[in-house]
Amino acid sequence: MHRNGPSTGLLLLSPTILSVLGGIINPFSYVHPVRTAQRATSLLGRWALDGLTAIGELGRLLAEVLRVLVRDRQRREVIVIQLYHIGYLSLPVVLITGTSIGLVLAVQSYATLHRFNAEVMAGPMVNFSMVTQLAPVLTGLMLAGRVGSNMSAEIGTMKVTEQLDALRTMGTDPIAYLVGPRFLACVLLTPLLTALAAAAGILAGWFLIVSVYRVDGAAYWDYSQRYVAAWDVLTGIGKTVIFGGLIALVACRRGLQTRGGATGVGEACTKGVVQASVLVLIANFLLTLMLQKVWTTIYGN
Repeated sequence: MHRNGPSTGLLLLSPTILSVLGGIINPFSYVHPVRTAQRATSLLGRWALDGLTAIGELGRLLAEVLRVLVRDRQRREVIVIQLYHIGYLSLPVVLITGTSIGLVLAVQSYATLHRFNAEVMAGPMVNFSMVTQLAPVLTGLMLAGRVGSNMSAEIGTMKVTEQLDALRTMGTDPIAYLVGPRFLACVLLTPLLTALAAAAGILAGWFLIVSVYRVDGAAYWDYSQRYVAAWDVLTGIGKTVIFGGLIALVACRRGLQTRGGATGVGEACTKGVVQASVLVLIANFLLTLMLQKVWTTIYGN
């Protein structure tokens, strides 16, 4: 007969104690590298497929919009309403954005160039930045937030309340009636709003640098004219045509795909704004590279 002493109990409990101690000694024992890599690969693959699907759907929607703009007669009152909502109602936020960015650029430019006694070069720095990059991008982002959310919410509400089905029943194409006018208004008005934002930023920067910091006004505009070419103005404002089209297409696509009632409308609105903003940033980068290549090819510097 054997007695069960403390040593026997410890031997019996040793596997449990060792497993607990092993977990304490190695706090990362729950990490499975192979499983984590598989999940990451699956997630990346899903994102890639979703991205390709979205690109295909945007291309198809663009083709349908161009078809209805060419063949179908657009209703004047619908286009006028969209011009009012997209253009006129967006003026305050666009002008405030342009003015604030122009003032910030003026402060930073003067503070930097003052160290080198080159304050007059603040004009080219402010004006070039506003015309080529900041005004187009920030206007696109502001419109993606204000206009894109409105489009997604409005069309999404019509989708979940079956108003789009009612339009089809009455023989009206929702693309021609809803998407076409919004696309046309965005494409036409985004360059105009960008020009106004750039003008507001340029005037605000000029006022601060010349009136407050006492930089010579004639030299300010003379250097601005030398270093800001017509090419910069045209390309900076021209690329916003692409931004406007992307905002309208992405927002309308999210609205047309809305499901799930009020919750679905909120999700469509959020996704429309986020996707439109990201596409504006990506398009700006690609267009900047392409236009720089064109400039180098034409002028050689």
